[in-house]
Amino acid sequence: MDTQNISRPGEKIKGTELHDIMPFLWFDHQAEEAANFYTSIFENSSIKSVIRYRTDGAEATGQQQGKVMTISFQLEGQEFAAINGGPIFKITPVISFFVNCETSQEIDRLWGRLSDGGTVMMELDKYPFSEKYGWIQDKFGVSWQLILPGRKQKIAPCLMFAGEQHKNAEEAINFYVSVFKNSHIIQLERYEAGVGPEGGVVHSKFSLNGQEFTAMDSHMQLPFNFNPAISFVVNCKTQKEVDYYWESLSKGGDETAQQCGWLKDRFGISWQIIPNEMLEMLSDKDLKKSGKVMQAMLQMKKIDLNVLKKAYLED
Repeated sequence: MDTQNISRPGEKIKGTELHDIMPFLWFDHQAEEAANFYTSIFENSSIKSVIRYRTDGAEATGQQQGKVMTISFQLEGQEFAAINGGPIFKITPVISFFVNCETSQEIDRLWGRLSDGGTVMMELDKYPFSEKYGWIQDKFGVSWQLILPGRKQKIAPCLMFAGEQHKNAEEAINFYVSVFKNSHIIQLERYEAGVGPEGGVVHSKFSLNGQEFTAMDSHMQLPFNFNPAISFVVNCKTQKEVDYYWESLSKGGDETAQQCGWLKDRFGISWQIIPNEMLEMLSDKDLKKSGKVMQAMLQMKKIDLNVLKKAYLED
């Protein structure tokens, strides 16, 4: 097996801030139910905040006013958010989440809960790469890969390049590492000749802004492509950061998918480039202020923080 170890053992990344990149799950109407389910399963987990649909957002999406729009939660130290966005997008296994477990008992417990009403992708068993591993798609459609042994980061997103993006994993990894600061490839293993797609990535680990991701090329052609049902929020502190990530990630991507801070990169993966201050303004208890911010945001592609602030401060 062709193995490429690129990070230096014991290397410390200076200036790293966790949770700069957050998985975002799109549901039709089950965002709150799913968040409550996941926080009941994983330890060190909690609901962080809830934003409900107000007049402008409800009218723009066809959702009911007062219904949960987005809910943010934490699972084992990993930040997540979910939205009730309607039936437009459906979650598929091309983006899943590795759960690095410490014990066999922990895997058994999680498997039992996540498999209830779900679909088995790979049976829970012993494999050449792990003493115990299983891949399950839960009742909400989200896929989890449970594996021994544990790692420092308990939950890590996994990108599987299939369909039109088949065999693009290595190119994508190098691209993301070049875009995000404090990033590096930890490990990259290619398929052996005759085992999988020649030159394809069988497994890799890489770090973006201090957060671990995994990626692979599917060993067979699958009818799935990346879609906005699972996207990644890039939390930005300044407009300068918004501009940088927007321009970098959208280059060569799908122009038609760019709206309200959302973009789709050239590999088909969706990102939301969001300034933290926007979320604070949208969460304001003053419905008039937050409503004006929502109305202004709905007119944007790339988020302009100055325009949002002006709308927020209007009398």
